[in-house]
Amino acid sequence: MSYSPIIQQSIEYIETHLHEELSLESMAKFAGFSKYHYHRIFQKEVGVTASEYIRYRRIANSSNMLLYTDEKIIDIAVYYRFETQESFTRSFKKYYRLPPGQYRKIMGKLTMQREEMKMKNEQLLKGWQLSGSHPFNYQMGIDRETFHQGKASGFLKSVTVQTLGEFATMMQQFKADRYLGKRLKLSGFIKTKAVDGFCGFWMRVDDALHDVLQFDNMSDRPITGDTEWNHYSIVLDVPEKSAIIAFGVLLSESGQVWIDGLQFEEVDTKVPTTNIDFTYDLLDEPINLSFEE
Repeated sequence: MSYSPIIQQSIEYIETHLHEELSLESMAKFAGFSKYHYHRIFQKEVGVTASEYIRYRRIANSSNMLLYTDEKIIDIAVYYRFETQESFTRSFKKYYRLPPGQYRKIMGKLTMQREEMKMKNEQLLKGWQLSGSHPFNYQMGIDRETFHQGKASGFLKSVTVQTLGEFATMMQQFKADRYLGKRLKLSGFIKTKAVDGFCGFWMRVDDALHDVLQFDNMSDRPITGDTEWNHYSIVLDVPEKSAIIAFGVLLSESGQVWIDGLQFEEVDTKVPTTNIDFTYDLLDEPINLSFEE
């Protein structure tokens, strides 16, 4: 059984209730599982426990408020359900290595400097390249105001009005050598705004002749419109003759998509692949050659 849809519903609920009371018991009840079972499947799917996820998302949002609002630290702490400013400070230092006040002072100055250089650097993103049918109608870059965890996310957005039938991707590729004969899972977080076509992660496994061996672009579970951060994954086998693994995020037509926290992990065969089988609708024989049917 795939628990991804259930976990995605849970994360969607968490993202819209971060400033409210959230407990493992209430989340398990929301998902329709026992507390123990929900704890186990959430950690398996996302990589952290539900309680840890809620904590670091509250901290990430509070860091954003420290940099981009004038709200008092105690008010931010209370808003995100911390009992005292001291408990908020302890949790904040765990993730950002600085107390909130010092973080606001130091990172605020750096943020202003980065904004001044933003226009120069938006198209330059270490490790990533922009591709697609009409990449010049799109833009990729780093967003230090909207992120899931840490201090920044990557984004891909349309920058022209005419994007009907067009698409772009923010992508990477690497050698398949260390994953030969294994099953590989790509997972991460996506947030969207005004996506008219669709978007999603994609991954492709090619051989040395660039023939496609495995592929998934989430076209059977597309993300559209406006969505808050949620967790998505792709699982593909890497055959022995594989040479290249390519991956990224795809944006069809207009809108904006943010990605954060991507990771690869080897999984066993109990985890089903999401490979799109292009041969399933092939006929055994040609039909209606005389056009009489």
